[in-house]
Amino acid sequence: MFKFETPQSGASRCRLTSLYPAAFKDFFGIPSGAPCVFKSGPAWPEPKPEGTHGQRYIREARPVHGHPIAGSWLKIGEEIYRSLDSHDVKWTSIDPVAFANAGEKTPFCPLLMWIGVKHESLRFEDAVAAADAIKGILSIAGFPEVEVAFRESEVTHSVGGPKLLPFKPLIDPIPEFRKAFTPTLGLSIAPLKTPHYEGTGALYFRLSNDDDRVVLLTAAHVARPPPMRTNTGMPCKTTSHPREEIVALGNMGYRDATNSMMAAIGKLARSVAVWKRVITMLGEFVDGEDAEVTKERQENQRRTERATWIVGSLNKLHDEVTKHRTNPNQRIIGRVLHAEPIVVSNGPNRFTRDWAFIEIYKKKVDWDTFLGNKVYVGGNLSLADFGRLLFPQPEDRADYEYPDDGLLQASGIVSDDEIRQPRHLDVHGEKALLVVKNGMATGTTIGRVNGLDSFTRIYADNGIERTSMETAILPYDNKHGVFSAPGDSGSIILDRAGRIVALLTSGAGTSDETDVTYGTPYWWLEEQIKKVFPGCYLYQVVG
Repeated sequence: MFKFETPQSGASRCRLTSLYPAAFKDFFGIPSGAPCVFKSGPAWPEPKPEGTHGQRYIREARPVHGHPIAGSWLKIGEEIYRSLDSHDVKWTSIDPVAFANAGEKTPFCPLLMWIGVKHESLRFEDAVAAADAIKGILSIAGFPEVEVAFRESEVTHSVGGPKLLPFKPLIDPIPEFRKAFTPTLGLSIAPLKTPHYEGTGALYFRLSNDDDRVVLLTAAHVARPPPMRTNTGMPCKTTSHPREEIVALGNMGYRDATNSMMAAIGKLARSVAVWKRVITMLGEFVDGEDAEVTKERQENQRRTERATWIVGSLNKLHDEVTKHRTNPNQRIIGRVLHAEPIVVSNGPNRFTRDWAFIEIYKKKVDWDTFLGNKVYVGGNLSLADFGRLLFPQPEDRADYEYPDDGLLQASGIVSDDEIRQPRHLDVHGEKALLVVKNGMATGTTIGRVNGLDSFTRIYADNGIERTSMETAILPYDNKHGVFSAPGDSGSIILDRAGRIVALLTSGAGTSDETDVTYGTPYWWLEEQIKKVFPGCYLYQVVG
């Protein structure tokens, strides 16, 4: 994914706060800690001094739905970025979002033009001038109350043998560890020749009723990373081009998967040692002993037996993958069948064409156990958390059932209208489109889709590379972490019922954390795919 990042040194903090004292207060608590170069309008609320010395409000970016600006946003947004260009502002993203204090229902700022700029590229006085110009645009459009803020964020490019293993989480004691070595969606992939550029597979397709090949959708910059490949695309009809093969798990994905097994084995071994000591201290069972002693002994014996079983399963899995899958050549699963040139589309919807099809080698999958387009939503998210967070209203939970085995079936499409005017309600009773994804870098995460598109700017070494529109996904709240990180590109984003929302492509932040995730809306992406593969369709639902 494209990552916007900038570390902040002590000198940099002084550079910002000497001119704008609230530089590290306005967005305090967001995942990346993005500093503010300048924000127009009145100062945002801060805790009262009495009894709150050193405390700050924790801010949350919130999605915007149903705002009067929605009908004219694309025109206004274009005017804003052209104004930024005329002021020579090296901007990276324009996110129309709301801001609230963590835990509060109503945003204190219902709409803010949250603009990312390249690190140390915008002087304070130039930020003020650019903000004034944007305020003028907003006033003419009838929205004089909307304020403007600049935050620093740079653009970099980062994407993060035998058959793949079957995945049976219902009977598997270690599904979160085995999943990485299976074809289950959230599949970590990378080019064989550059396995350090890693991403994620999105959805499986069949090419047509007359062509039973199975292909995996991902982002084009995952299949053919821009630093290593010219941006010419790879048409499906190309026959003279050398085969570009794809592996399951790149360097980092494989390393993290095997390291996590060893860490779990070590942790369980230490726990077993403690439980065995407790059993020894309690001694053998004797008639007439205290019932609590009996219960404690049985509980520690149960824990020891289960942990020993899990350690045995982990050792067996670790032995399998280190013997047969250490070399990337042993993890080849297919080849790039088609990759689009990464360009901005013409027309009113200036989304980026950034998609590719990976043809899956038939011999690499056990098709009898293949799960198709089911996304694993376990791991980071417990059964209880999935229901509580994605179905926060009591009436939503009335007919709710957790996906079988933690596998959410991808089916159906969320329309453009519903992205703008969602039907869900969040925990505060506000409209929200709540979503989930499973990616290579961050696993299962949840978020909220913004109702207004963002604009993003990517720079090449010799100037502007492209300016595009994106569907923006914000973190669920300040407690549940980021929605994505480098390596999650290509993940499919689903709503809580499994309907397809977007293909994850990029993110914005100032460190290794992302404040905003960007995706290509699937309702539009499917139209582009059908132009190249008119007979293709999503892999059939597997029972």
